[in-house]
Amino acid sequence: MSYQHDPWYEEDAGPMVRLFAITRGRGRAVRPELNLVTLVVDGAPGTALRRTEPEYAAIVQLCRTPQSVAEVSARLNLPLTMTKVLIGDLLDDGRLIYRSAEPTVGSESDLGLLRAVLDGIRAL
Repeated sequence: MSYQHDPWYEEDAGPMVRLFAITRGRGRAVRPELNLVTLVVDGAPGTALRRTEPEYAAIVQLCRTPQSVAEVSARLNLPLTMTKVLIGDLLDDGRLIYRSAEPTVGSESDLGLLRAVLDGIRAL
C-alpha cells in the first residue's frame, strides 16, 4: 500500500521522525543554560565519539571552532529544539563544553536601549 497519496504523508517527514527517534522522544531540552547565543565547542578533540548517529558527529565536527546553538541548528538544518537536545547529550558525555553569554548587569541599561530603539522608530 502506498501512503504517498494520503493527506497526512509528507516526504520531508523522514528526517524529523529520525531525529525524534534519536532523541528518544525528547522534544524539549531540559538545559536552561542552552539558548540561541550559547557557544559550544568540542572539548575532547581527537577522541572517539560515544554516539554513532551521524547528527552527533556532524555537531562535533562543526564545533571544532566555537559555534552558537543557533548556528549549529541553522548550518545542520535541524530544528532548534532537537539541536538543543543533541547538544545536551554531547555536553552530558563531556564531548562539548559551553559558554553562556554574560548576563546584563542591570535592567536600567536594557530600558535605555529599548527607549533608544523606540525613539528611532518614532523618528521614521
